Amino acid sequence: MSALEVRGLRHQFDDDLPVLRSVDLSVGPGEVHALIGFNGAGKSTLMRAALGMLRPDAGSVHLFGVSVPGADAAVWSRVGHLIDTPFVYPELTVRENLWAAARLHGVPAGEVSAAVNRVVAELWLDPWAERRASTLSLGNRQRVGLASALVHRPRLLVLDEPTNVLDPSGVVLLRELLKGAASDGVAALVSSHHLDEVARIADRVTVIHAGAIIGELDPQGVDLERAFFEMAHAADEAAAEGTAREQRS
Repeated sequence: MSALEVRGLRHQFDDDLPVLRSVDLSVGPGEVHALIGFNGAGKSTLMRAALGMLRPDAGSVHLFGVSVPGADAAVWSRVGHLIDTPFVYPELTVRENLWAAARLHGVPAGEVSAAVNRVVAELWLDPWAERRASTLSLGNRQRVGLASALVHRPRLLVLDEPTNVLDPSGVVLLRELLKGAASDGVAALVSSHHLDEVARIADRVTVIHAGAIIGELDPQGVDLERAFFEMAHAADEAAAEGTAREQRS
């Protein structure tokens, strides 16, 4: 059974063009599934729909076989996410933020301290653990967001551009954390603009363009960036040709 199953997802905002066009996507246990595309391609909207943050116009999303509208606290306790910018309480310390995240994700009170200590160590946050989040650099705020997504040991991770604002050591650290999680059976959906980094961590690479899934790329391919641009260009040409045929008919 897939940890995340998306079928026929369609959505548009007001009178704009469709943001998602009949999107199908799945992520299995132990798989790092990368989602790549240009800005505005629909990556974040897809992830928000997968997490129940918005209600799509059509289609379905299942988490561990349970539809998102019917998912209860037990299902959501198995999901960790970081979408857009990390949510932190600026007046709380790093440790207090992680404590809150653990409790919100259902970690029993007696296990919270150990869980927080673990992710503080894993994300190298020890020097800032007692500092207020408002004083942190953008990179360290991102690390706190990632730690919040991992503190409860989720079985599904949904991470939107997780390497944003991370320094090189943070990027390497995240890479190793994702590899370790996948080897433990965790499913991960990760969006990224960094194709070289995708090639190092992904088992599958799906390309979304203008709201539609247009294909997959081989993460072990020789030139992932060239293959991506060629696929997007071919999709644009096909769309333009289709429009021209409609106008002639």
